[in-house]
Amino acid sequence: MMESKKPPDGGWGWVIVIASFFTQFLCYGSPLAVGVLYIEWLDVFREGKGNTAWVGSLANGVGLILSPICSLSVESFGARAVTIFSGFMVAGGLMISAYAPNLYFLFFSYGTIVGLGCGLLYTAAVTITCQYFDKRRGLALGLISTGSSVGLFIYAALQRELLELYGLDGCLLIVGAVALNILPCGILMRPLGSSTSPPPEKAPVESVSAQYSIYNEKEKTLEENVSILEKGYSEEKFVRPLTISASKQESSLHEKEAATAQTKETDVYKKKVVEKKYFCKQLAKRKWQLCQSYWAGTVLLFKNKVFSALFVAILLFDIGGFPPLLMMEDVARSANVKEEEFVVPLVSIIGIMTAVGKIVLGMLADVKFINTVYLYAATLVLISLTLCAIPFAKSYVSLAVLSGMIGFLTGNWSIFPYVTTKTVGIEKLTHAYGILMFFAGVGNSLGPPIVGSFYDWTQSYDIAFYFSGCCVLLGALILLLAAIPWGNMCHKASTKPASRPYVYRAASQA
Repeated sequence: MMESKKPPDGGWGWVIVIASFFTQFLCYGSPLAVGVLYIEWLDVFREGKGNTAWVGSLANGVGLILSPICSLSVESFGARAVTIFSGFMVAGGLMISAYAPNLYFLFFSYGTIVGLGCGLLYTAAVTITCQYFDKRRGLALGLISTGSSVGLFIYAALQRELLELYGLDGCLLIVGAVALNILPCGILMRPLGSSTSPPPEKAPVESVSAQYSIYNEKEKTLEENVSILEKGYSEEKFVRPLTISASKQESSLHEKEAATAQTKETDVYKKKVVEKKYFCKQLAKRKWQLCQSYWAGTVLLFKNKVFSALFVAILLFDIGGFPPLLMMEDVARSANVKEEEFVVPLVSIIGIMTAVGKIVLGMLADVKFINTVYLYAATLVLISLTLCAIPFAKSYVSLAVLSGMIGFLTGNWSIFPYVTTKTVGIEKLTHAYGILMFFAGVGNSLGPPIVGSFYDWTQSYDIAFYFSGCCVLLGALILLLAAIPWGNMCHKASTKPASRPYVYRAASQA
């Protein structure tokens, strides 16, 4: 039986961090910088901005929506196998997208295949990093998360250059070939302690726990049943010819012995079958209880009004805040900004400032007197104001400044786990974070098509970004109203004991 080893907080763990950083860099570089490809797809397929935006939104949202499947895959097959398999998915999805005959094929090849591959890679990288680090886990995860931001910065300029040199098809083929470098990164993800653990069959019975011994005995009954059936069949086959040639006395004796032995074997077989059925029933009952417990825990989470407000805030933030990442290049083109003025692509500015924002906001979240919930809400308010200012920007400089502000403020993803922990507690973090990431994926998938549809209706981005800013502002206000102390006074005065654990206190510690 494999024994869990203590995280080394270093050693080969730093190799894991480097490999995970490059997996995030290679897989998320193109989907996050898809705004450069978005313009080309508009010109090639001419399906409208709303429909075309589905490609990039699916690539960034599918992985979050299917996060439970990603977690189950990593748990079942391990981080190394999932990383290698996902590397083929991302590379293959990018390459076959070069031969897409229409936009709807891109929904599958680029949106679904690449998006699911990115989700699997992110889950695998986070899982194996948490296995190797305990005290330095925050630092390790922070270094990994910057991989996607650096990838956005580099891939935006890289894809623009490849488009000019080789066209859309050549760009996707080259980017897909580069993504194959995920495979050696996956090979480096060595499972912690798997090479030194002894084989299960050589472990002595005394050293195994009682629970495992019972489970192992139950598992052996299937093989025993098969051997019993084969043995009974062979005896029946060979005993009959002997009874015909022997005398009646010997025949009756053998028949009695065979009948007695077969009766004993039948009794043992029936006993094993009963035990097997009982074990299966108990296993199914336990799974059903776990399912009921999960849904009961989900209901309890939503009884916490700050968590409910956080769920609304993250959904509205992704609906309104993600479209600029996809559409800023087209916004500049719609504002008649000349290509000669583009010193650095706007998407690259967003990417590098996102990395800076993750570091700075993460440092602010560690300050004792700063409340992370209020800090997160403040970033949402500033993002909403920045989005509403985009329609007034008509030059490259102004759009670059606004892109930098959006990039820096969207670095609030680094403090979102802090906010979730402060809201529900560390013991419910995994459950709550999975739910919130699911709805974040829904927001990522819906946001760009909605904003693009506004442009198709009005032939202008003005109303679209006003709508985006209002969505983010509404989520921020709902979170603030739920989190401020006076909003919970009625709960403090309540005499119900069940409501007490879900009272939110605006404490200063993160």
